[in-house]
Amino acid sequence: MEIANAVDVPVFAQHIDPYEPGSHTGAMLAETVKASGAVGTLINHSEKTMLLAKVEKAIQRASKVGLATVVCTNNAAVSQAAAVLSPTMVAVEVPELIGTGRAISKVRPEVVTRTVDLIRKTNSSVHILCGAGISSGEDVSAALKLDTEGVLLASAVVCAKDPEKILFEMASAAVREK
Repeated sequence: MEIANAVDVPVFAQHIDPYEPGSHTGAMLAETVKASGAVGTLINHSEKTMLLAKVEKAIQRASKVGLATVVCTNNAAVSQAAAVLSPTMVAVEVPELIGTGRAISKVRPEVVTRTVDLIRKTNSSVHILCGAGISSGEDVSAALKLDTEGVLLASAVVCAKDPEKILFEMASAAVREK
C-alpha cells in the first residue's frame, strides 16, 4: 500500500525530474508521483538543485498531471525568480541552516521578510513558506509572524524521539498564529 493512501494528510514527493515518460532511466517522473497517490512535489531542494530552466519544466510537468509544486530557494532573489514561474508555493531555505535546529525565522529573518516582499510584488498567487532549522512551535510562530503562510520541515520530525509530539506542538503554534 502506498504511504499516500495509508495516511490522512497530503503527501508530497521529494523531487521530480522535468521529463515526459520515455527514455529517462533513473528519472522521477511526475506521472509516477501522481500514480503513487502524492498530491505534490518539492522542486529544487538544496540537496537536489536544478537550473532555472529545468525548474520551469518541472513545474510545467507537475502542473500538467495535477501536482502542486513547492520550489525550494536559497535567497530572496532566487525566490522572486521562482515566483515568476508560478509554482504553487516557494519555500525559502538558507542551506547552511537546514537540519541544524537554528531556525531561519529567528536567525535570518531578513531573508524571509525580503523574500515575502519580493514574491508579493512579483506573483501574489504564490504561497510562501520558510524552512531550514524549523524545529519547534516557537520557530513556526516566528515564521508566521514574518508573513509566511507555513513552514517546510523534515529533520525536526524525522529525527525526533517523539515525532507526533513535535508535530502537535508545531501545528498548535500555527493554529494560534493564524
